[in-house]
Amino acid sequence: MTEVALSAYLAFYLYLIMLLVQWAVATFSKAKEPNAVPGKIDEGLSHDSFIFRAHRTFHNTLENSALFIGTVLFAFVINLQSPIFAMCIWVYLIARLIHMALYYAIATEKNPSPRSYFFLIGVLANVVMLIMIGLRLIS
Repeated sequence: MTEVALSAYLAFYLYLIMLLVQWAVATFSKAKEPNAVPGKIDEGLSHDSFIFRAHRTFHNTLENSALFIGTVLFAFVINLQSPIFAMCIWVYLIARLIHMALYYAIATEKNPSPRSYFFLIGVLANVVMLIMIGLRLIS
């Protein structure tokens, strides 16, 4: 296995671990609340509640996972081994980790919030990866 492939696989693996951690934080922070009902979050909660922020962090990641996971797996299937592609996976992962940390730490209704910039960095990394796949397919 090449170093480039190993780096890409490691970043993708860490992304999946991050997703598991977000699920655990969201689930267990909510479960500790009195009268917690599985699968339901109090509609009265907002950004001032850590439970709300943990729930939104996890769901925001889920909403963005389909495109990212599909892009990366497609690249793996067509054996796209590029240092730039691997770097984009790392950039996406780091952007999502910072997005997660900011979502957990900052209770704000402001838009754009500081986490919005890291969301955009992740989107741009995904777009670059999609362009690279497209270029590989037409070459």
